Amino acid sequence: MASSTLSPAAPWQLCSGKSGMFCPSQAFLVKPTRTHLVKNEKGMRITCQATSIPADRVPDMGKRQLMNLLLLGAISLPSGFMLVPYAAFFVPSGGRGTGGGTVAKDAIGNDVIAEEWLKTHGPGDRTLTQGLKGDPTYLVVEKDRTLATYGINAVCTHLGCVVPWNQAENKFICPCHGSQYNDQGRVVRGPAPLVSLIDS
Repeated sequence: MASSTLSPAAPWQLCSGKSGMFCPSQAFLVKPTRTHLVKNEKGMRITCQATSIPADRVPDMGKRQLMNLLLLGAISLPSGFMLVPYAAFFVPSGGRGTGGGTVAKDAIGNDVIAEEWLKTHGPGDRTLTQGLKGDPTYLVVEKDRTLATYGINAVCTHLGCVVPWNQAENKFICPCHGSQYNDQGRVVRGPAPLVSLIDS
């Protein structure tokens, strides 16, 4: 048996268990046989007689690391699965088209393909198609034979009638109450309120 004197230690620096006491500041494990507490002017000193413990009885830190990893997995996996729908909300869908806009449909419900559409429709053409939410929307062919980056909603802002394009007057004229819109869908004459019909 060996006898040693420990340096002053606060009670929280000593950890006790079934097999003995562990002092982290001194990094050794002792199995007390007799312990004496001595108090002097410098502080409390503990005097004990100890026996050594074999190395195979020292706790394995690999088990603690395994438990920590299991705890981390038990918390992070469910959290990750709950965050997937939120992350997917911010990823744009790539299923329809390449421009990220609304796919227009022709009079019989087929998707409008720009190259084919431009072969049969000349500059300045405004043809009624199905646009956003199935609303009647005019596709506009620009002077440089490209499709406009906007569509003109054909629903009158006054009472909801479908407004036809009048090629002779170069404007949209509502058949219900006579509201008139210019070639870009802006109100020229009421009773429609002065708001734009352009869908962007």
